Amino acid sequence: MLNNSVLSSPEVIESPSVSGVMVRKSSKPKSAPVMRADNVNVFYDKTQALFDVSIDIAEQQITALIGPSGCGKSTFLRCLNRMNDVIDTCAITGQITLNGDDIYAPNVDVVSLRRKVGMVFQKPNPFPKSIFDNIAYGPRIHGLAEHKDDLEEVVINSLDKAGLLSEVKDRLHSPALGLSGGQQQRLCIARAISINPDVLLMDEPCSALDPIATHHVEELMWELKKNYTIIIVTHSMQQAARISKHTGFFHMGSLVEYGLTEQIFQNPIDKRTSDYITGRFG
Repeated sequence: MLNNSVLSSPEVIESPSVSGVMVRKSSKPKSAPVMRADNVNVFYDKTQALFDVSIDIAEQQITALIGPSGCGKSTFLRCLNRMNDVIDTCAITGQITLNGDDIYAPNVDVVSLRRKVGMVFQKPNPFPKSIFDNIAYGPRIHGLAEHKDDLEEVVINSLDKAGLLSEVKDRLHSPALGLSGGQQQRLCIARAISINPDVLLMDEPCSALDPIATHHVEELMWELKKNYTIIIVTHSMQQAARISKHTGFFHMGSLVEYGLTEQIFQNPIDKRTSDYITGRFG
């Protein structure tokens, strides 16, 4: 069952932003964060898109990033698995670590990084292959399944974890593009977890889905957090409130406020957070 209950409230640290407005950032998790961003800035040529973003991502929790369109939340998400590397004009300063290791260090293999930090995009994007081959693609190229039986086990387990196996078990070799939109998105999630990532990034994964399909994906995320750390960008504040443990509010390229979801929604410190949550802008 989905909920956003908070079992305990960590110490809250208040610090002034550049403009002097008080912002909240929750204290560091008791265990070391699986990912950490320190003073991350992003530039597209001469235009700065992110300003000194610092955040700790707790292990095996759902962290939601909210804010109006163009506020930088998706830009930040793409920093976490170096998707911005494909943009020639993009430059990034600061540091992002995964399990303590700098993901932008010169010796980092980006392909290996993206195996550890998977991504699900806004629109379902299954390959024009069979359902089976969509899931098998990642384990094949990463050498995670030595034998045919091993590969079949990975495919079946991934579909099962994604809550899709019962719906497709009799047509694994049928085209994936024949699935419904909601099924395609769950297939993409199954494809992402087939390589056993540490972190799963989701960029507006439900924006193209109807309410029933959205409910299925949210239930799936709630189950997956038992084994994966999930970071989701969403325009739906209701969705963030339903599924996340922590929420970060972005505005004009800055992380304005970050903390336990219940605190962010019920007792925001920064007026910009309050105005966005209550619909005064955004």
